Amino acid sequence: MDRGQLETGLVSSKPDPACQGSAWGSEPLDVKARRVNHAGTMAKDVRPVHHADRRRDVMMPYAPALLVRRGSLLFLSGVTAAAVYHSHPHREEEFDLPRTMREQAVLAMENLRKTLAAAGCTMKDVVSATRYLTDVSEQDDLNRVWAEYLDGHLPTTTTVEVSRLATHANCKIEISAIAVTDSEPSVTPRARRRTRPGRKGRTR
Repeated sequence: MDRGQLETGLVSSKPDPACQGSAWGSEPLDVKARRVNHAGTMAKDVRPVHHADRRRDVMMPYAPALLVRRGSLLFLSGVTAAAVYHSHPHREEEFDLPRTMREQAVLAMENLRKTLAAAGCTMKDVVSATRYLTDVSEQDDLNRVWAEYLDGHLPTTTTVEVSRLATHANCKIEISAIAVTDSEPSVTPRARRRTRPGRKGRTR
């Protein structure tokens, strides 16, 4: 790829001016470009990718691409407003969900946050998310909740409208995500020393 087409920058650099003062916040991604942290683990290194001729007069609520140079990947199954742990086959009484997108989005984001926390991650570790809606006209309601939970962090996102979510007909939103966290340094096994066969004692 021609280097003139894309440009990369450290996530800890200055925020995009187009996002200044917006509802999406102005803070850069919360990662540091150091190699080893105080716990002896390898700190993640994630960098946003932008077109060299990108527009700077528009507000972008997501990053076009993120380059993961170092770190461990965490893949999350889709979460909805329903409890993460629910009966299979499904039981109707477990899906008495609120009717508005905002209420369901809050519950889904709480499920996402809790799953991330179980792996020692936060929302700022998310690098990619796919959001499935049953009514795309409610996307703005979702985006407001999304912005509140992401607090200025801009992962890559894809939003898709579907006729129905498999979890239950009452579900309006499902979110799947990928996160990056610090990783344990790889340990190179030590080469075994070659030992010379012992000399046999001479007999007189």
